[in-house]
Amino acid sequence: MPINYIYPDYEVVRDSSRCITCRACERQCANEVHSYDLELKCMVSDSMNCVDCQRCVSLCPTRALKIEKTTNTFKENANWTQSLITDVYRQAESGGMLSTSMGNPNPLPVYWDRMLINASQVTNPSIDPLREPMEIKTFLGRKPEKIRRDENGRIITEMSPQLELNVPIMFSAMSFGSISYNAHESLARAATKLGTLYNTGEGGLHQDFYKYGKNTIVQVASGRFGVHKGYLDAGAAIEIKMGQGAKPGIGGHLPGAKITAEVARTRMIPEGTDAISPAPHHDIYSIEDLRQLVLSLKEATGYKKPVFVKIAAVHNVAAIASGIARSGADVVVIDGFRGGTGSAPTRLRDFVGIPIELALASVDQRLRDEGIRNNVSLVIGGSVRSSADVVKAIALGADAVYIGTGALIALGCHLCRSCHTGKCNWGIATQRPELVKRLNPNVGYQRLVNLVTAWSHEIKEMMGGMGINSIEALRGNRLMLRGVGLTETELRVLGIKYAGEIWS
Repeated sequence: MPINYIYPDYEVVRDSSRCITCRACERQCANEVHSYDLELKCMVSDSMNCVDCQRCVSLCPTRALKIEKTTNTFKENANWTQSLITDVYRQAESGGMLSTSMGNPNPLPVYWDRMLINASQVTNPSIDPLREPMEIKTFLGRKPEKIRRDENGRIITEMSPQLELNVPIMFSAMSFGSISYNAHESLARAATKLGTLYNTGEGGLHQDFYKYGKNTIVQVASGRFGVHKGYLDAGAAIEIKMGQGAKPGIGGHLPGAKITAEVARTRMIPEGTDAISPAPHHDIYSIEDLRQLVLSLKEATGYKKPVFVKIAAVHNVAAIASGIARSGADVVVIDGFRGGTGSAPTRLRDFVGIPIELALASVDQRLRDEGIRNNVSLVIGGSVRSSADVVKAIALGADAVYIGTGALIALGCHLCRSCHTGKCNWGIATQRPELVKRLNPNVGYQRLVNLVTAWSHEIKEMMGGMGINSIEALRGNRLMLRGVGLTETELRVLGIKYAGEIWS
């Protein structure tokens, strides 16, 4: 009999004096943690299967359950931690790569938390957003370098295609297949209500959601799943996915178990087969090749839609973004290493890529130094967690941000990091019908609207405190940021001063 080297990460604690054996926990758990013991006439739990999704805790009518992190510990070793030893045990048993979901959970620096927002006092007075106009609308697309006039002296108002966002927040790429139909519907409806956009991810666009096309960014990834002329025409913009923050340098993999009939039809692949997208686009091996695809997509859609190019935040991201800005793309999207994912190799997710804050600052500065900042708009994603993060991102040079994990949390996600199993107990990262129905899109979309509305109010308050009344005036205004607990190198890359230091 094999030895079980691995102890559960979490333990289910049941208060027998409160438990009424209603078996709600058993019905609600897709991981089969809870069961009823006929001999003992009580509920029992297999903690080894628990992912700490909190579904049973939330729905227990008598509050008889709680999930605790295990207190069982291996012999202390600063080099070989318990998690590393456990990972070796898992791989010695399986012979496979470790896979996981969501973003990087390691205690690496979060630079949003090491930047403070400056405030106005007297000579540059603050603004009251309740009584004075405050503009948080933003436009994405290539901007003209200067005012142009025709032969009669009239200003030429023709511009490259622009996207108008009522708020500088969009919902990031999450494919149908990696998340459920109901989750996609919630995102699409919320984007429409808010006057912003959501991104299809690399899974195509379900036929029911074409009606939300004016608020949809359609993605073209290396697998080209679901890409056809009607799909390109349906969206307000097209995004070429070159990289992703949670897994730079590799492609994607949606297991066949998630490829239901609807997902297969949308992706244009056989039902039940794995959807594997290659690491590179096999027609892109240079900026010149990328330019060809950008122009091909524009040609296919009559030059009426802006084209985004999404890249992962890596060490040479500024040079890459400079090339993209010269390729004819309208928007550069940068995804930081804390960005979420439906599934990724654990080691790659945790140790490849760089923080989005440093990547954004270096890209914005490089484009300004080269005089091509107006060639493209900048959008960033990868653990934008609050309205303060949004404000700091814009001050560092972003035109808008993507939120993904934050949106899923608004829908009920508890970050149990088991999306890749397809057993999401909250109906989000699953295709199992009995689980999908747990997410009511009428409730979900309203929660997303509430979240972004609340953040919008807070953004206006913070801008007012800075004495700034428009996103345009905040963009790239690093005077409004101060660093704490940062090294000289980090301050230099971010382009900000230390708290208390006066600009010379």
